[in-house]
Amino acid sequence: MHQEKLGKILTSVAKRMRADFEQSQNFNHNGEAGTSREVLVQNFLSGYLPSHVEAVHNAEIIATNGDVSPQGDIVLIDRGTPPFTNLKGFRIIPNECVYGVVEVKTKLDGHQLVDACNKISRMRMLPKVAYRPIPGVIARSTTAYGKKYSFFPTSGMIFAFDSLNLETVGRHLVEWCRTRNPIEWPDSVWVAGKGYLQWRDPRHNALLRSPRAGASLVQIDAISEQDVLLPWALHLNVHFSDAWMNPLDLIPYSGATMLGKVSNVWSI
Repeated sequence: MHQEKLGKILTSVAKRMRADFEQSQNFNHNGEAGTSREVLVQNFLSGYLPSHVEAVHNAEIIATNGDVSPQGDIVLIDRGTPPFTNLKGFRIIPNECVYGVVEVKTKLDGHQLVDACNKISRMRMLPKVAYRPIPGVIARSTTAYGKKYSFFPTSGMIFAFDSLNLETVGRHLVEWCRTRNPIEWPDSVWVAGKGYLQWRDPRHNALLRSPRAGASLVQIDAISEQDVLLPWALHLNVHFSDAWMNPLDLIPYSGATMLGKVSNVWSI
């Protein structure tokens, strides 16, 4: 049936990603192996994200208050983001231009999960304040994590090529989230060949775009012939099809830097 066409395409993509991942295991240098796996995920994202969202590998996020994020595996940004620097593929991204981050793990265990959650939490806490207002336009907003924002808050996801038992990963995630506000929680966790963890509204049993207080964590096991790429592609569409940003204001990033010295003034 025509409705199943995307599922069949993504099944073949999953098989190719798995083969490429297994090939990367032959690399002697751990850094090269890790980079190749991140690129595999970046290539998948580039094929299924909306056209106004770009997946960038090897990037650092900066904020107007001087805070700097840990280096992100994959950062999802607006395509209008200025290329502050792009030396050897390394990007510096103003936080206002960031729509989301994806942490990529080879094998997800308790330690790796905590590391990914901490990175997502730190990135999401960076301020987004350097926007230029648009006169005469009704201000936009986005509701997520139980709050209303005047900007698009940063989504955070985890993708792993393998993991501990998914139930064990879920217990670790619940333990990490229990003492934190939903604004720090990852939006979802995806493990190739096994399944995914996503938040659900216990009142209606509907899956949530982003977690909020009182949400339940749900383990969904993958259908073997389909893997997790089809539900992840749909999840990405829900998250980023309506991603938006107001015009970036670079002046706050200049700080106290001298822009020149006035030497003459002419009155007309």
